[in-house]
Amino acid sequence: MGKVTGFLEYERTAPIKEDAKERLKHYNEFVENFELEQVNREAARCMDCGVPFCQSGCPLGNVIPEFNDAVYKGDWQLASTILLSTNNFPEFTGRICPAPCESACVLGINKSPVSIEEIEKHIIEIAFNKGYIKAEEPLIRTGKKVAVIGSGPAGLAAAAQLNRAGHEVVVYERDDAPGGLLNYGIPDFKLQKDIVTRRIKLMEKEGIVFKCNSNVGVNVELNTLLREFQSIVLAGGSTIPRDLTITGRETKGVHFAMDFLKQQNKRVQKISFEQEAILATGKDVIVIGGGDTGSDCIGTSNRQGAKSVMQFEIMPMPSSQRTSNMPWPTFPMLLKVTSSHEEGCERAWGVNTKEFIKDENGNLKALKVVDVEWEIDPTGRPLNFKEKPGTERDLPCQLVLLAMGFLHPQKEGLIEKLGVELDNRGNVKAEEGKYQTNIAKIFAAGDMRRGQSLVVWAISEGREAARKVDEYLMGHSRLASKDGIPYA
Repeated sequence: MGKVTGFLEYERTAPIKEDAKERLKHYNEFVENFELEQVNREAARCMDCGVPFCQSGCPLGNVIPEFNDAVYKGDWQLASTILLSTNNFPEFTGRICPAPCESACVLGINKSPVSIEEIEKHIIEIAFNKGYIKAEEPLIRTGKKVAVIGSGPAGLAAAAQLNRAGHEVVVYERDDAPGGLLNYGIPDFKLQKDIVTRRIKLMEKEGIVFKCNSNVGVNVELNTLLREFQSIVLAGGSTIPRDLTITGRETKGVHFAMDFLKQQNKRVQKISFEQEAILATGKDVIVIGGGDTGSDCIGTSNRQGAKSVMQFEIMPMPSSQRTSNMPWPTFPMLLKVTSSHEEGCERAWGVNTKEFIKDENGNLKALKVVDVEWEIDPTGRPLNFKEKPGTERDLPCQLVLLAMGFLHPQKEGLIEKLGVELDNRGNVKAEEGKYQTNIAKIFAAGDMRRGQSLVVWAISEGREAARKVDEYLMGHSRLASKDGIPYA
């Protein structure tokens, strides 16, 4: 262990952010890197617990105390080796993961937890800068071919692991560039696209083939894939957004959040698109939905020059601290103030939208809303709500962004033609731990299988599905299991 008394001597260090007024002028990342001394001190805070709950809190099972120790000792090559043994893409999780590992940190019981996510980001970026990260094409190929459909975090992780096992991997992406939500969903100010491109190029050097503008079941024949590949991994994500089908839904100015975010990502990358532009410039913007996607809409709207930005959620306001219903080391559903909220946003909870109000030209001019009161059960779970009398009002608004989550994967095309079974939520049915559908050679991973979730869960799903595909093709798998133990 690095420094036995480190957690007693040092307080948690937060990275410095560019001033909000300045960062609103651009779409680049704005979080400054730690100085090496700061990273060293933060790693020294790790207690090297007898039972490292941070590892079980992490869906990838990252070996956190060990890489913290290597960081403290300044052995960046060892730290990156340890980190990459369980996580294919620390440069993604180190920027956009909500860090459930930190929620499970033992130090977090009575102090601020270790800044594990920041340490992770610094490990991989320093490893890239020092030249430790190089393309590693497998020495022996198995002769087996695997198609991965979808190039989001689950698809990329599955492709990377299958390629490592020696299989020939082709990734099919229906967009014009790989990356899925990493590329066209998450704003550049949280994840610059050169970071995604850097990893894609590395994977191509390792022998993985990416075929973009390839919508399997539409412009790519499904039967061709079934004939050419010994196995197929479905990793297309959960792409059907939750809608708000109330009076006036057809009004011009009501859009899904992902349509708005994707357009801006393309603008930043100087990529043209055919759809009518969705812009917040000079408008009163209301974001409906309180999650990360809603937060991304706030940051993007402010950068586009919105007149005002408001975000509301029908659910009650979360607690700012753990309650008896959210004990350590579980991942708590706490009130979250993101960098986008810091940049300017009015927030409200317990608000229900009743109608989209349009002007004489069919354009959105206001929302009719009402405050609601929730009945809460003894465990703290909201049961049902009722409207508060006298709170109905109209809010001026020219742009509404619906960010209420996603229901299930798109069924038209690939899923319908393939005939795979779906679960009761509309996701591809593939048992946990097996990842195999009702069609033996077809596997599923990520949001397409488990429903809308975290990037870190998508990577974990891709890795685990790849291990099961390798086992299916070869009779056993040489890829490590989630706990790091080789499967035999």
